[in-house]
Amino acid sequence: MDRSKTIVWFRRDLRIEDNPALAAAARDGCVFPVFIWCPKEEGQFYPGRVSRWWLKQSLAHLGQSLKSLGAELVLIKTHSTVAALLDCIETIGATRVVFNHLYDPVSLVRDHNIKEKLVELGISVQSYNGDLLYEPWEIYDERGHAFTTFEAYWDKCLHMQMEPVSHLPPWRLVPAAGTVMKCSVEELGLEDEAEKSSNSLLGRGWSPGWSNADKALTEFVEQHLIDYVESRLKVGTSTSLLSPYLHFGELSVRKVFQFVQLKQLLWAKEENLMGQKSVTLFLRSIGLREYSRYLCFNFPFTHERSLLSNLKYFPWDDNQVHFKAWRQGRTGYPLVDAGMRELWATGWIHNKIRVIVSSFAVKVLLLPWRWGMKYFWDTLLDADLESDILGWQYISGSLPDAHELERLDNPEIQGSKFDPEGEYVRRWLPELARMPAEWIHHPWDASIAVLKAAGVELGINYPKPIIDIDLARERLMEAIFKMWEMEAAARASNTNGTNEVVVDNTDDTENLAIPKVVLKDKVTCPTNSSNDQRVPTNQNSKNIPAYRKRSKYMEEERPQPDKLHNDDNVVGTSRKDEDLCSTAESSSAKKQATSKCSFCVPQYCSSSEGKPLQECESSDLRQPLQAQIEMEQSSSKDGKQLHFIV
Repeated sequence: MDRSKTIVWFRRDLRIEDNPALAAAARDGCVFPVFIWCPKEEGQFYPGRVSRWWLKQSLAHLGQSLKSLGAELVLIKTHSTVAALLDCIETIGATRVVFNHLYDPVSLVRDHNIKEKLVELGISVQSYNGDLLYEPWEIYDERGHAFTTFEAYWDKCLHMQMEPVSHLPPWRLVPAAGTVMKCSVEELGLEDEAEKSSNSLLGRGWSPGWSNADKALTEFVEQHLIDYVESRLKVGTSTSLLSPYLHFGELSVRKVFQFVQLKQLLWAKEENLMGQKSVTLFLRSIGLREYSRYLCFNFPFTHERSLLSNLKYFPWDDNQVHFKAWRQGRTGYPLVDAGMRELWATGWIHNKIRVIVSSFAVKVLLLPWRWGMKYFWDTLLDADLESDILGWQYISGSLPDAHELERLDNPEIQGSKFDPEGEYVRRWLPELARMPAEWIHHPWDASIAVLKAAGVELGINYPKPIIDIDLARERLMEAIFKMWEMEAAARASNTNGTNEVVVDNTDDTENLAIPKVVLKDKVTCPTNSSNDQRVPTNQNSKNIPAYRKRSKYMEEERPQPDKLHNDDNVVGTSRKDEDLCSTAESSSAKKQATSKCSFCVPQYCSSSEGKPLQECESSDLRQPLQAQIEMEQSSSKDGKQLHFIV
């Protein structure tokens, strides 16, 4: 009796339990598991060294698990993913291809094109949700529009019904007969010989693989979850350490969510307030991961451009010397330097440190946020493009509910708050190991006697501050006003302007210049499943004003111009409602709309020439230290804290 043959295309879903694509294939016939490595298609988002190390270990682990179930994981290195899939289809006589969805901009375009090609050839293609609690096209407001603030999105998610999920892996897999050109995990080239000595240290602290992910989840929930509300504020401690497992799909986010919810019910019954707060905070970090994918799906340009158009004219300082100093942990600000050195040495930093070092790069050094985003992608063990995009756009004030662009936190104050004894700094900056805690976060203020006793020579064995923090505040404000000048000049040169509306971070975002996505009735297609992935299609509108995000503080400082020109090429320009459809049923026009996306992080960003606006002083620029401390402490309680990681 002939059985149908299904190719299971593994990507970032490297597990056998709660794997919808694998489960569907196992139910319906013979299974041909395959992982295709195509470095050429990764482009500028080719994974960094530590991320590739994790992938290599995880693939080996998955291969052993599948083999124990009766099927071999076929590893293929190629120059074309679709060509490799077609070769597998022809060789084994497959009639169906299944896979789990990805939501980053590169994968959205690639998956859309591959699915369309296979469908044209008569191959049944079905895709599933193996990465999220809810698909991006399942969460919309009452008007059918995509949410553009996290709180509204997450509130909607928490009030939606979630179906129970079976986490059991298949009992047995029936392998599909056929031989294709395959390679070993070593032959994939995920790890160079020169990298192996450095990577050997990673194995001491991490154990990739889906079964190890399960152990890590159990340990965290049973032993550390109750302290999560406290540990997230101590930079020397760890958080859940689950984000690499989640990124590579070794751990089902639905399993994590349901496991933690059980603890929430237990602690609620016991009236354990600390436990309940920890659960709420941890689930919020899960929600931010969900939201990062939601934004990338609905607005797939966010890896290149800000969601809002507020940064179009911002005069970034493309200073390679400053960028190098930031990367190497040589800025002269101990907490920032410690974080960057830990990142380089281990591929990992606490989520609070991620926020601090990224804010320093954008607000203090005025480095383009895309530079930092790309560096995080290249160096983090849990490098995740969607979360990376969300974090850096949040820091740069490019989201409706993000940090205000003019907000600049003092690393000295943050060090005193999150590393009061200086233990974290001493661990990663041995040249400051003997500095007293009183001075460790601002050694430049210590006396010569204190520095000499600690063996610190500023400018010799530890750098002086790369820039004075007060000067950095002035530069940031000047850059903001210069941005406004350029914006005003662009408006003046256009005769077909529209009225400008100024809104605040906390205002209703209904009028923000963000593309709207509307879910319409789905056209039937014989190759579709109810879980099939959909893609947004874009149509520019010529008659809707482009709105700019400004804070109330900035609104008071500067008179509002009456008109703003309309430019369809500006990020954030409002567009007509967009429809969503299955990739299997999308037309050539829709294909063209998505495939035109470019994935370039520029090597430099041009800063605009212009005379500094000396008259643009702010009372915020020269606040006394105590006032700054109070301001930053209060801002940390405003509910706008971001977690880069889980």
